[in-house]
Amino acid sequence: MAKAVIIAGTQSGSGKTTVTLGLMAALAGRGMRVQPFKCGPDFIDPTLHKLVTGRISRNLDMWMAGEDFCRETFLKQSSEADISIIEGVMGMFDGGASSSAALAEKLSVPVILVLDVRSAAESAAAVLKGFETLDPHVELAGVIFNRVASPRHLQLVSDAVRKHCQAEILGYLPGNINFAIPERHLGLHMGEEDPLSARSVTELAESIATHVDLDRLLEIAKLTNPSEAAAVATKKTAAVRLAVARDKAFCFYYEDNLDLLRQAGAELVFFSPLTDTELPVDINGVYFGGGYPELYAERLGSNRKMLGAVKAWAEKGGCIYGECGGFMYLSEGIVGHDKTFHRMAGIFPVRAHMQGRRASLGYREITLVKDGLFGAAGTVLRGHEFHYSAIDEMDPSVARIYAVNNDTQEGYCYKNVLGGYMHLHFGSSRDAVHAMLRFMENPARNLS
Repeated sequence: MAKAVIIAGTQSGSGKTTVTLGLMAALAGRGMRVQPFKCGPDFIDPTLHKLVTGRISRNLDMWMAGEDFCRETFLKQSSEADISIIEGVMGMFDGGASSSAALAEKLSVPVILVLDVRSAAESAAAVLKGFETLDPHVELAGVIFNRVASPRHLQLVSDAVRKHCQAEILGYLPGNINFAIPERHLGLHMGEEDPLSARSVTELAESIATHVDLDRLLEIAKLTNPSEAAAVATKKTAAVRLAVARDKAFCFYYEDNLDLLRQAGAELVFFSPLTDTELPVDINGVYFGGGYPELYAERLGSNRKMLGAVKAWAEKGGCIYGECGGFMYLSEGIVGHDKTFHRMAGIFPVRAHMQGRRASLGYREITLVKDGLFGAAGTVLRGHEFHYSAIDEMDPSVARIYAVNNDTQEGYCYKNVLGGYMHLHFGSSRDAVHAMLRFMENPARNLS
């Protein structure tokens, strides 16, 4: 029988990432095939999931990608696993259609709530009671206490929860556990950067195995009403060879975006703007995802051969799509926090300035106002925006083809180059993927 749970939290910082990673590591240590997922748009947590499970983690975001796509992804990726563990987003009910609670209800997956009991005792039961009763359609099956200070503290919290709540107590993590993930301005460090030592992961897994009833969790995780997979026909649009920038500077990609491109006929050829000196040969287009170009701006700027190759490709009408960090790379350059300017590809006539505070965060829906890389005018896509940089005012002569649902216009075009701050999820419009590859196969006109 299929098994899955969502690990939700009462709020951001409650410890759900730590508990999620510990559960994944502990169950993988039993020899189980653990399929990880992340509720919401986050790029970073999935890399940590992969670090401890060895399996690619997928984003399940119902607002951004749609319920059908999320269900299809969940069932497809879970089919060859012993258990699926979905890490929630923010607090359990935060995010509306993209919340952990909404996803749990649509997928019929039981929820395990991580309850931070630091500086609380009996009052923790009141918090849990509220989460149990807010939405009766969501199955809050169990609770794991985080930051328990002592046996007496555990007793006080447990007695109150057993008296007033329905959720089963599955265990706890002690407050003195020595486990931390390094952070910076966009969040936790990526899994590819090895932010966790093998020893720290092992110790976390051992603590989970000691203090959490894993056997009972596996019983709770049995899906009594597993959803049926929807039959989705896949079609190949074009035989396109697409260069994808992927290294430490460009590491924010939804794995399902890459899969959808492959399914539509694209051959993905990965390259590094940090270390390579020219674009891959015989390509039809280039895809620059987001990431941390600001952290590697000096190295990117000193790789003049690659910058020249990208600029030359753009000038001759080559197709390029750049989002967020990729868009910054396509600008004149990046001005760092120390005000140092690092020259980039120079395709768009603006500079990206790093800010002391977050510049933008939130879900975005875009509508094409003219025919473009993603299809005809009127095409709608959804995505997410999260960045600490801001650009100069863009020259009015530079075309904008996105009408954004926050009353702005974006999607800047120069020849066959499209760039902007939006991280788009192609699950929101598979037709846009096919349109993208058809355009790259035969770019008969300039986007601008």
